[in-house]
Amino acid sequence: MRTHAVTFVCVCLLISCAQVSWSQGSDDNAARTRILALEHAWNQAEAFKDLKALDSIMDNSLLYVDEDGTLLTKPEFLARVKSAHLQKVVTQSMSVALFGNAAIVTGIYEAEIFKNGKAKVARGRFLDTWTLRNSTWVCIAAQSTPIQR
Repeated sequence: MRTHAVTFVCVCLLISCAQVSWSQGSDDNAARTRILALEHAWNQAEAFKDLKALDSIMDNSLLYVDEDGTLLTKPEFLARVKSAHLQKVVTQSMSVALFGNAAIVTGIYEAEIFKNGKAKVARGRFLDTWTLRNSTWVCIAAQSTPIQR
């Protein structure tokens, strides 16, 4: 009788662990999907100079390391976006690594810039750090590095 009780408890524990694992996997997939959607929204907002959308995506404590090594705060980054000549940003091969309530996104971007009557394409690698605050994912740090052609 005791053997059956121990077996029953073990089976219950295994089922319980499987449910928690499946639930966690499902939550992780939802978080990855949400963060990738926010990354795409960031690109659109930056191209259209939608500072309100960018403001909602980024935490007030955002630190952004620009391609030239300049460290920008959120207000400085938004001011740069407002004055930029960006036409379009497309990201490629993004991946999201989750660490509890934090996430790291890496990928490659191509930006089309129109300045002084000429179009230019810039390409780079980026790394964005996200955190879950008040049930909302916000970017707290970002960095971009040019890729030389």
